[in-house]
Amino acid sequence: MVALRTLGSSDVAVSPLCLGGNVFGWTADEPASFAVLDAYAEAGGNFVDTADSYIYQFPGNEPGQSETIIGKWLASRGNRDDVVVATKVGDSPRFKGLAPANIKASAEESLRRLGIDRIDLYYTHFDDESVPVGEIIAALDELVREGKVRAIAASNISPERLAASLEFSDREGLAKYAALQPKYNLVARDEYESARRGIVQRHGVSCVPYFGLASGFLTGKYRPGQQVDNIRNMPGLAGGYADSEHGVKVLAALEEVAKARGAEMATVALAWLARQPTVAAPIASARTVEQVPALVAMHDAELSDDELRILDAASA
Repeated sequence: MVALRTLGSSDVAVSPLCLGGNVFGWTADEPASFAVLDAYAEAGGNFVDTADSYIYQFPGNEPGQSETIIGKWLASRGNRDDVVVATKVGDSPRFKGLAPANIKASAEESLRRLGIDRIDLYYTHFDDESVPVGEIIAALDELVREGKVRAIAASNISPERLAASLEFSDREGLAKYAALQPKYNLVARDEYESARRGIVQRHGVSCVPYFGLASGFLTGKYRPGQQVDNIRNMPGLAGGYADSEHGVKVLAALEEVAKARGAEMATVALAWLARQPTVAAPIASARTVEQVPALVAMHDAELSDDELRILDAASA
């Protein structure tokens, strides 16, 4: 039995690995997506992350296709009550930004595509600084009071706006972010640890990091001078880490620990992340069933103090 972790002050309890749904309908077709979701659930996972926009930026894809696939899977398996469904608002070309009307309309569309009557965790995908934080929180609070959302969360938000949002919720007695989804992994620590982690700790918010495997870099797939066919081809992702001295150093330490444990590098990278203060559940994606075991193995991967020191020193 996988031990669950509660997000912030909410009643939402999740497994220690969140399955990313960004690949569903993109690099994983519907049958492959169903197989990945089945394997994840069979391993004790209960936390699936998607967005209203996944993943329209690439030719042949449409916004919301990941939600649609997840909705079909939930309906076909009859397991809605066993799965924590997280989705996001603000990046879909149909509902761009966080104006209250967009938040409400996008939530209705997400509920329809997912085939559910309540979103368990609803993120603002990218902050919209043209909208006061009070208006954003009030719109999210209304969805909570209507029973359409269980808990709210934020991603890609400045420290200042994050703090202001949390303080507004406290002051006004409205729904409060239970989780923050930042970019955070072994090779990219500063952005979260330097400015956001302290805010999250003070307010009792949980961290649910994205790019937990640095877009595949921390699996060992990308090496200096090695050409890798990468269908994702998104600027600034894994390939850039392989060309940096810091990335090479982190990868060497990760490989050392993984080999000594007889574990996959992905497992160790996620296990390190799961041990960091405030982190509830790292997010990682799989486009094939064969990739799932290395991810869910982090459920039982307890790193020793020596292993943590090796990884901390290399990634600092």
